[in-house]
Amino acid sequence: MNFIKKAIDGKIDAETHILFQKFSRGEFRNRALIRAKNMSNKYSINTSAEFANGLVRAIAEKLGEGRTMVSGAIISTTDLRGKIEFKEIKQFQGVKKYLIEKEMSGKEILSLLDEFPKNFFALTFDAGENKLKIKAKAPKSAKPGKSENEMPKVDFCSLKTNDRKIAESFIFEKPDFKEAEISHTLLIEQIVIPSELKNSQDFAKIREESKRKGKILRKSKIDGKESVKEYNFEA
Repeated sequence: MNFIKKAIDGKIDAETHILFQKFSRGEFRNRALIRAKNMSNKYSINTSAEFANGLVRAIAEKLGEGRTMVSGAIISTTDLRGKIEFKEIKQFQGVKKYLIEKEMSGKEILSLLDEFPKNFFALTFDAGENKLKIKAKAPKSAKPGKSENEMPKVDFCSLKTNDRKIAESFIFEKPDFKEAEISHTLLIEQIVIPSELKNSQDFAKIREESKRKGKILRKSKIDGKESVKEYNFEA
């Protein structure tokens, strides 16, 4: 679910690769933001938009065959009419927002995630004690804090859960945390082109299949203790 943890652990899947595709070489600050609280093993986790699809997948898996009301939007640059059921469609500068408000099963949500992995799923729904809320709009970079050392506001995705494993995937340094703030700086040092595409003129395919290689700087403040750790990655 946590693509940063997957990148750090070297367990790269298709969803993780897609999330890194948009980056060129360079330094990207204040990415993959997390704010979390633990109140008697009831967790409140707020994140920036990068985690949206992973959170939707995790809660849809919990829902399974069960059904619940789903609202929000699927954001896409492609025409999904005839492929998904939506209440309304809005469009701005080529980006289409398909508004969703219907009862769905977790299995149906997972099927959409698998069929359209490059789309952005800004969905709000519950699965038992797990309550997920995501802003129904296209993601944007978080607004900077008031000072250079202040983390930007983190409120795009919000999850209430009693699942310790979900909390641990975000705050893996200290599973029994009470309060945590995490931010990441991505240092993309190299674009690794697959050998079979090095002489190709298909630049779209090269962009899609090339991996990003570099470092992740993870800045954390957990129960008042601050730390910065550096991890190598290729995704």
